[in-house]
Amino acid sequence: MFKNIFWATVFALIAVLLQSTLFSHIAIYRAVPDLALGIVVFSAYLNGSMTGQLTGFFSGLLMDFLSAAPLGLNCIIRTLTGSLTGLLKGAFFLDFLFLPMILCASATILKAITVFILYLIFSGKIPAYSFFAPTFWIELGLNTICAPFLFAFLKKFKSLLVERGSR
Repeated sequence: MFKNIFWATVFALIAVLLQSTLFSHIAIYRAVPDLALGIVVFSAYLNGSMTGQLTGFFSGLLMDFLSAAPLGLNCIIRTLTGSLTGLLKGAFFLDFLFLPMILCASATILKAITVFILYLIFSGKIPAYSFFAPTFWIELGLNTICAPFLFAFLKKFKSLLVERGSR
């Protein structure tokens, strides 16, 4: 289990670096696909809730250190996402197109709702998504469109990212 968490966190770190450097130059309305969130979703769906939580926590912690976000913001978002996605382990057949799109779209919506709730709790001290602004909808679309490609790429590293009994 620890090997899977380690490698998923490494992949998420690489995704965060890509998002903040390369993808930021091709952003649409400052929205880029959240590949790190997709990696947490992939790991959680195939390995279960505990692996999803730990992968989400550690990848979120790394994101918090690399970004200007308040320490713990990305941790709580990705831990919650990993936990809830892990509950779905084995519930559906992991096809190559629709389930990754549904999972990543749901994770993006969960992320936006969680950030909005934290925004309300902390009296506006953190930036929240505006559900009426194009940035949220573009990020949702990008995450949904990128999901099948991301999952296909990650399946090539299944020996590193998936526990032996989960295959």
